[in-house]
Amino acid sequence: MQIEALEASLREGVTQLLLETARVLRKEAVQRLEERTGFAGFRASHATLLHHVRPEGTRSGDIATALGISKQAVSQLVSELEAMKVVERVPDPTDGRAKLVRFTEPGRRGALEGLVVMAELEREISAALGEGELSAFRDALARIRSGLSQGSQPR
Repeated sequence: MQIEALEASLREGVTQLLLETARVLRKEAVQRLEERTGFAGFRASHATLLHHVRPEGTRSGDIATALGISKQAVSQLVSELEAMKVVERVPDPTDGRAKLVRFTEPGRRGALEGLVVMAELEREISAALGEGELSAFRDALARIRSGLSQGSQPR
């Protein structure tokens, strides 16, 4: 009986619902972006990395720190994105030994299309919830994020 209760909790618990919803949204966003940009093989891990690439370029080490992953993992993802012509590595003008990861022109267009996709998904969520419920949901998510990032329980 305890196992059944645990399994039900895992299926219906708020944490599980949030994680599953995030997975579905990420999958939908990546699929739409891949269809619209033609970046074959584009994955959620690529999108997560690209979130940290600044217009002027970003060092791989800074991306690794922001993501909490190894420089080697970032290097692998950047190599994959280079093969898709989304990003390029260029010399860092402030340090001749370092390289910056920056968007190519197709990558910039893809990043802008990613913003369009995110806005579409938000409109779809708004249509499903209604504006008042969406506003309350947004506020609740912000409180949860704030509470968890401070290492305390959300209120």
